[in-house]
Amino acid sequence: MLTLDGIIADRGSKYAVSGAPCRSSKEAKALLAKLKRTKKFAKATHNTWGLICDEGPIKNDDGESGAGMIILRMLEREGLRDHLVVVTRWYGGKHLGGDRFRHVQHAVGAYFEAVREG
Repeated sequence: MLTLDGIIADRGSKYAVSGAPCRSSKEAKALLAKLKRTKKFAKATHNTWGLICDEGPIKNDDGESGAGMIILRMLEREGLRDHLVVVTRWYGGKHLGGDRFRHVQHAVGAYFEAVREG
């Protein structure tokens, strides 16, 4: 699993993005469990994810309402199927409003760039 940690910091909140090839919701849950074996990610406020596979589009907002749909839309635009993308947020104590969606977009974009660069 590729993880880009500490890519965004805003008003105390911190973001990371992770991902890996994945073909099902069952596999996505296993990959998420593997990510959460790292104590830092287990203690995160949100681990939002999206996946487009043969089962269809699957997402989990993990309390960050709307963030999973942003990930799905970006996966669609990128044409990336069978690949799980997880955006992790550690809440810093101040609400970010709409900026949180821009941060999710930035994190996913950074992940796509890293995957392209190999």
